[in-house]
Amino acid sequence: MSETVKKRRKGVRLTNPKNRWSEQPMGNIITDVSEKHGAIPSGEDDGRQGPFKRFSAIWSSFRKGKRDRVKEPELTEPPGLEAAENTTRQHRYASGQYFFEYLVVVSLKKAKDSNTYEPQITYQFPKRDGMARSQKEEEEKTLKAITLFCFPEGINWAPLTEYHSETFSFVLTEIDGSRRNGYCRRLLPGGRGARPPEAYCIISTLACFGLFSKIFDEVEKRRQISMAMIYPFMQKLREAQFPAPGNTVEIKSFIPESGTEIISLTRPLDSWLEHVNFATLFSCLTDQQVLLVFAAAVLERRIIFIADELGTLSQVIHAVAALLYPFTWQHTFISIVPEILIDVVMAPTPYLLGVQKRLLDQVTDQTDLLVVDLSEDKKDPFIVSIGDEGTILPPKLQAEILVALSTRQNASVGEELNRVVSEAFLQFFVKTVGHYASYVKYARAGEGGVFDKRSFYKAIEPKVTRHFVKKFIQTQMFDLFIQEVEQQQPGPQQGIFHKKILEYQEKKKKEKTKKH
Repeated sequence: MSETVKKRRKGVRLTNPKNRWSEQPMGNIITDVSEKHGAIPSGEDDGRQGPFKRFSAIWSSFRKGKRDRVKEPELTEPPGLEAAENTTRQHRYASGQYFFEYLVVVSLKKAKDSNTYEPQITYQFPKRDGMARSQKEEEEKTLKAITLFCFPEGINWAPLTEYHSETFSFVLTEIDGSRRNGYCRRLLPGGRGARPPEAYCIISTLACFGLFSKIFDEVEKRRQISMAMIYPFMQKLREAQFPAPGNTVEIKSFIPESGTEIISLTRPLDSWLEHVNFATLFSCLTDQQVLLVFAAAVLERRIIFIADELGTLSQVIHAVAALLYPFTWQHTFISIVPEILIDVVMAPTPYLLGVQKRLLDQVTDQTDLLVVDLSEDKKDPFIVSIGDEGTILPPKLQAEILVALSTRQNASVGEELNRVVSEAFLQFFVKTVGHYASYVKYARAGEGGVFDKRSFYKAIEPKVTRHFVKKFIQTQMFDLFIQEVEQQQPGPQQGIFHKKILEYQEKKKKEKTKKH
């Protein structure tokens, strides 16, 4: 057993910069899984090797890209056609000016001389023309990855006569660190007789699950009439500007027999919560059970979520990652693990994974692992646990979170529910580590600061809270959070977390004044 694994199992995190990763919370298709954990079991059908080899190219190059970004400053691309195209694309899409980058339809095509099906892209809007060769190759790899995430079950499909449409999401992390969200709606195409489902997938730099779910409703409505009806709607959507938080954009679209319709798309007011919906998480687990999952995630443990429905998996795993705000999950994050990559569950490093229930028997290494069953018929959601999850968080703060969560019974609207839940967990971080800024010391103007970690946690009272924080500050999510703070210039900080810290500090001052 390596030294890294030994220390991991004792609950201690290594903070060597060489081991530090820089993924973002909402999912990195493949992150810090060692290549020795092959994604295809030995003796697997050769027909699956082709897609995997192409997909693994993304894996390898992405891992290399992450290491480079952590070790040294990001290099500037030389000027030229490729750099110009990247700049244009990032300006147009990453700036949030447009709803989406492209829409693809992924169909299951029966393999020759076989009863198996392979997902293939049968429609793409708009077509990506005029790309440099290297860009085209990367695009092909990304498109192959998209097909795997749209149909993570693998190649064993049977034609169906009935199929309830389902919506889920995933995130692709590019070599340069940029992220693209994949929103997927699977449904049974029009026709007679048994047929395999198909998937509609929108790729966008924008994280707003609820909004894209409504867009899929419109796409599905038009698909039932004709494939040709999708194009004008998506073209209008592509030309529309993405609304600011709380604002609405209206799209005019013509449908035969119905005439011109006006479709209103409203962006949530709290933009930092627009990618998540806590309703599914709290319908699958009790408040106390969510606390246990949160405790394991805070200490960056290996966590697997099990469910039959892909939508349940993706919504729950994104919700758990959102509970960590303002911190960011820094390790492997795959909302729905494709069957071809199931061996990722054997990785010894921290992860958040969504696994289909039928693949549960392939989770053979159950050491230092939390496996959470999200099924409706479950007796106990914790199939596997370490056993100490209930003692990780300070008891008083646990009780405060539960009290805050109990107020959500009055929050029937989705946005209000999200606000109540996020506020409950955000206050936990305000009370445990919200004083961090006082321990960042600046020697000279214009230079970065230095965080005094020891003095920071020594100042914490009571002792039980200090004990928790001493563990938490060894995590990579806290480490990278502080790195960003150290690089900033001294002065008032911006953002919701800092606003809540100031409100809490002001409240404490008033309470102290009343006592005197």
